[in-house]
Amino acid sequence: MQSVVKDNTRVSALGGYGVFAALLSAAGLPIYIHAPKFYVDEFGVSLGALGAVLFALRLLDVVQDPLLGKLAAMTAQARGIAVVFGVFILCGGMIGLFAIPPMFSPVLWFAIMLTLVFSAFSFLTISFYAQGVGKADGMANGGHLRLARWRETGALLGVCLASIAPFIFLTFMDSEFTGFALAFAVLGMLALVLMRGEWSNVKPEAGPGFRVILQDVQARRLLLIALVNAAPVSVSSTLFLFFVESRLDAPGQEGVLLLLFFLSAAVAAPIWGFLAQKYGIKPVLLSAMILAVLAFAVAISLRTGDIFLFALVCVATGAAMGADLTLLPAAFATRMAKIAPNAAEGFGLWALVSKLSLAFAAVVLLPMLERAGFTSGGDNTEASLWLLTLLYAAVPCGLKCLAIALLATTQMEKG
Repeated sequence: MQSVVKDNTRVSALGGYGVFAALLSAAGLPIYIHAPKFYVDEFGVSLGALGAVLFALRLLDVVQDPLLGKLAAMTAQARGIAVVFGVFILCGGMIGLFAIPPMFSPVLWFAIMLTLVFSAFSFLTISFYAQGVGKADGMANGGHLRLARWRETGALLGVCLASIAPFIFLTFMDSEFTGFALAFAVLGMLALVLMRGEWSNVKPEAGPGFRVILQDVQARRLLLIALVNAAPVSVSSTLFLFFVESRLDAPGQEGVLLLLFFLSAAVAAPIWGFLAQKYGIKPVLLSAMILAVLAFAVAISLRTGDIFLFALVCVATGAAMGADLTLLPAAFATRMAKIAPNAAEGFGLWALVSKLSLAFAAVVLLPMLERAGFTSGGDNTEASLWLLTLLYAAVPCGLKCLAIALLATTQMEKG
């Protein structure tokens, strides 16, 4: 009987990790999809001005992540209090972004609110993943994979809900984004309640410093794999809407296809985790990467009207992303448990390499399309559409092949 109660308590705690992950992932989608369109439609802000702000904040985000990792390590013994402050800042920034009209210049208001959201999001993500290292280390064999299944499935479900929430609120209220911001705040309070007993278990050891982590061959290799492997997702995500609208000539279908992509990832994530527990992280992750390569290869051949085939590509690439988000962090967390149990600094570096890939996608690919004469929603030459296809599908295909080569030559530990 006691073992049954203990198991139920453990499942309840893991459910809290899933809800907290859903909160963090729901904060990502409004930043990159909802917020710019909202400020264009509601306040007449130009896309150029919003793009400049987003680029500047992305640079800030990349620079500050290692520093936030240091901060998360320094505040480890008071992590519960730090997380409460972080969630309040995150929710306050989201409400300011969507529910409160700008009190001065909309562009400046947009920049300030997003800075609050970006910074709180990064700090909470680093603290959350670092906390997971200690949690999984105290579990039975395969603890990192078990935790990753709950955490990343919750994160993917959060993305799915965030992608459709504004449309749901629109059916019964005039200001759908006000409803979204308030619902996000409620989710934040729920996440704090469900995780209230978890932060007290933080080990008091100070962080080992970035040098110890970067001097470790396996940790360094996993960071490199994360950088290369995240780049295909960053590239395809950046160009997804352009590809559907212009290459497939399917305006209006973007939302359904995007939801299909994230749902596939959410469904696949626990399956990949189960398979990795049984067969090991490396062979299962390699299988998922190969699936992504095959899917992107199919995408290279798509033309106008190939919506059904592209839906299959979304299912396959979404499923592959479920493995990326579940298994790679679990492998890195396993290594951190051995060399840097505090783990906050390690996941500060992890967040940094993930965002470097997003910077690559934004800074390199979009200017290439612009120079080729591509215009969003306009008439485009076959040459510019072919370049769009190559950037959306062929570049990720090549990057995935490089990630496969790196992973195949890397020694992995059991999660």
